[in-house]
Amino acid sequence: MNVLEKFQTVIILTAVGLGLLLGQFTFFEQNAAFFIIPFLLLMLYGLFLAIPLKDFKEAFKNIRFLSTSTIINFVWTPLLAWSLGAIFLADYPALWLGFIMFMVTPCTDWYLIFTKIAKGNMSLSTSVLPINLILQVLLIPVYLFIFVGTMESVSLSTIIESVVLVLVLPFAIAQLSRYFLKNKQTVLNDKLIPFFSSAQIIFLALAITAMFTSEGSYLMNNLGVISLLLIPVLLFFVINFVVAQTVGKALKFSYEDTVSLSLTIIARNSPIALAIVIALFPDQPLIALVLVIGPLIELPILAIVSRILLSFRGKRRK
Repeated sequence: MNVLEKFQTVIILTAVGLGLLLGQFTFFEQNAAFFIIPFLLLMLYGLFLAIPLKDFKEAFKNIRFLSTSTIINFVWTPLLAWSLGAIFLADYPALWLGFIMFMVTPCTDWYLIFTKIAKGNMSLSTSVLPINLILQVLLIPVYLFIFVGTMESVSLSTIIESVVLVLVLPFAIAQLSRYFLKNKQTVLNDKLIPFFSSAQIIFLALAITAMFTSEGSYLMNNLGVISLLLIPVLLFFVINFVVAQTVGKALKFSYEDTVSLSLTIIARNSPIALAIVIALFPDQPLIALVLVIGPLIELPILAIVSRILLSFRGKRRK
């Protein structure tokens, strides 16, 4: 974990505060929106660049783990997110939609940090990463079409256009970069990937700053409703933690594999969802706000979960 990753929560909170401050000035408020998508595209390019799809086949060496995590992440989790939203956020459709978008995208980066802390199976967790990335890129339009249709009037063509802009485009450019630099691995692995891996949080922070600058006054008038998110978000993490432990025990997974399953199905990937939401709903910042607030709740929970898992490890050794 580098310095920027250690202070990720502080960086995001600083970006929020800076955005609200700049939003008090008319010039910044009127022009900030133009910078949101470019910063997100740079962030996603770095994310996709760091994921080697050549290791795609590694995930299929443990079909039982792959099929289990895939079913939980892409079938069970969307249903759980929709249900929790229906119970707690039905009167606030923007928050409900943001909550669903936050929960249907499995994490593709920092869950590995917490897997390592909890002494999980790092190679197994890394192997399913490309699968999780590709499936969420393919399924986000499906989730949007199914769930958004119950809350907002958005055409399938608009959803697809947004996905192509903020997911397919940086994904394609990242893979082309890998292809054209295949004979210059030193440049790719020692310079380009490390730079964008470190800069991802900076680009995300800049996008958040721009978003809060452009919509600061609206958000300030609605910050109170964010407290409504706390219960469904906490319930989501608690339920999926119990699911992981139950399934891991039923399938006789080792401690290391159960840790990997737990963190794979608990950690979420808000940057990808944030990019989609901003492109699709530029006039509804409350949806995007959920995806900014979500990680501030999630990161402490992942730290707590990793410590709880370590305590389980100690009990198994006794």
